[in-house]
Amino acid sequence: MTTPEPTARRDWRELARRLPAAAGGVLVLCPMSELTTLRIGGPAGLVCPVQNVDAAQRFLELSDQQRLPWTRLGGGSNILADDSGYDGLVLWVQTRGFEVRRDAVRVGAGWDFDALIVETLRLGLTGLEFASGIPGTVGGALVGNAGCYGHEIGGFLAEATVLRADGRQAVLGPEDFAFSYRNSALKDSGDVVLELVLALTRGDAAAAGQCRAEHLADRRRKHPWRQPSAGSYFKNLPPREPGGRRRSAGELLEAAGAKAMREGGAAVFSRHANIIVNTGGASSCDVLRLAARMKEAVREKFNETLEEEVRYLATPGASRDPA
Repeated sequence: MTTPEPTARRDWRELARRLPAAAGGVLVLCPMSELTTLRIGGPAGLVCPVQNVDAAQRFLELSDQQRLPWTRLGGGSNILADDSGYDGLVLWVQTRGFEVRRDAVRVGAGWDFDALIVETLRLGLTGLEFASGIPGTVGGALVGNAGCYGHEIGGFLAEATVLRADGRQAVLGPEDFAFSYRNSALKDSGDVVLELVLALTRGDAAAAGQCRAEHLADRRRKHPWRQPSAGSYFKNLPPREPGGRRRSAGELLEAAGAKAMREGGAAVFSRHANIIVNTGGASSCDVLRLAARMKEAVREKFNETLEEEVRYLATPGASRDPA
């Protein structure tokens, strides 16, 4: 396999001209720090906002022709982008369709997840209020099977339209996604979600609205609002017994002394030991070093191994040594 040419040596502007106008405002050497909620990351070769299938297919064709790595991006949450950047193409999914079908909605994967919750409640459709305040797009939420308070988005999926890596479209049912805790088959397949149908309920809108308000208040108490973060850094641990509740990674981290930890501009959030915040000028190496210390503290105190929920985005083959 040919070693990728360094990002700075490519003629990214020339490559950008080969992408369709329908992709809309291709960004050349755009810092990933501008596109991720953690506000960390060097430049990506090309960031291509995609609002339709044709643009996405042309994007993949260019990637194949130039033998360039590519990745997908939604709202930029749950991602730690490397400081050296991404030597390839970033497909920034911005499909925005919306249609109500009785008790279901067909929605573009680029919709902001929380904005979708607001809109469905306005229309009297309930079910998604559990996820109030979760950042990112609905497509990204599906890839990671986002959830909280005992619910996950995968439980509401009726079908989804995806674009395969070879440019073919496919309509998949929930059984094709192999949903599990904070995971789906999409993470490994590389399929790009373009739109999805969610089955909801015409329930008690007032009660659902109250539930949303309570969840938002809870998130404000526990999560940072003024400092950049990627959300919960580690997954909760499996239950000790079948059918039991997952064990809180945050509680183990707090008991292991993680709240006092800091590396450069990256620090553990004072009100939630499972969240790393960018206090200003944090690098990807700062975050990786801090996360490694947090994992080691839990391993030493409880003999438990935490698994990252945040995805590390770097050029394939690049080292992630935090030293």
